[in-house]
Amino acid sequence: MSEPIKFEHVKIEKVEEGNYAVLSIIRPDKLNALQNKTLYEIAKALESVEVDTSVRCVVLRGTKDFTKKRAFSAGADLSSRGDRGIPLDMDNIRHRGHAMFLRHKYYDLIEEFPKPLIAAVDGYALGGGLELVLVCDIVIASKRSQFGFPEIKRGIFPGNGGTQRMIRHLGKMRVNRMVYFGEHFTAQQMDEWGFISFLVDDDQFEDFVHEKASWLGNAATNALYVIKKCIQYGTQVPLNVGLQFEHWGYALNTTSKDAFEGVRAFNEKRPPKFEGK
Repeated sequence: MSEPIKFEHVKIEKVEEGNYAVLSIIRPDKLNALQNKTLYEIAKALESVEVDTSVRCVVLRGTKDFTKKRAFSAGADLSSRGDRGIPLDMDNIRHRGHAMFLRHKYYDLIEEFPKPLIAAVDGYALGGGLELVLVCDIVIASKRSQFGFPEIKRGIFPGNGGTQRMIRHLGKMRVNRMVYFGEHFTAQQMDEWGFISFLVDDDQFEDFVHEKASWLGNAATNALYVIKKCIQYGTQVPLNVGLQFEHWGYALNTTSKDAFEGVRAFNEKRPPKFEGK
């Protein structure tokens, strides 16, 4: 057997009683700021549990062991940028474009993870960190959390999907406000805009994340897989094509053991016991 992958910027831990895993960014001194290596390790850590049947949901979060301030991720690690002082000729523009291509690839791989992915946001979710939230399925946020795209204040812009994915959530005018002025927005404001799945009191945050991750970890895995794919890809095509996703998804889902168990439990008037098969 191959040895477990060793990570520097992240760690992944299983919560066996909940059938889920916690993937933590462990860069507290940098407010969990993101380098390409961080994103690569997140994608690899998710890949390592993709076919692990004991993991049926993943929680993505910043480390609990913060040293400065609580943060999911405060965005790109600007101190690690290797392009300072590089002349702006065409060859270097191509190199910069390729660097962005690599970052997009990691975000895409995270978004394509086939199991439910919860963004547990306690603290800052800014810039690239907010773009990381955008590729998750469920957003659980503490009331003390803050969201925003501050890139304009550094003369740059949210180019890891921020101008594209966020506008599909909030609409043009709200996103224009976010990216043009670089403001921080409270969790309450983002909740009012419909961006947050669950807004939680600070002192209830950890227990609530465990509750929801455990619920998904014990739910019908096959149905969740089909739901995620239908929403993720069906919403990118015309309605008649999206409905075909549902037709095919229904055919796949109804052959699963969990589907049989769910119907049987309903008829027997008992709670279902899904095995994720």
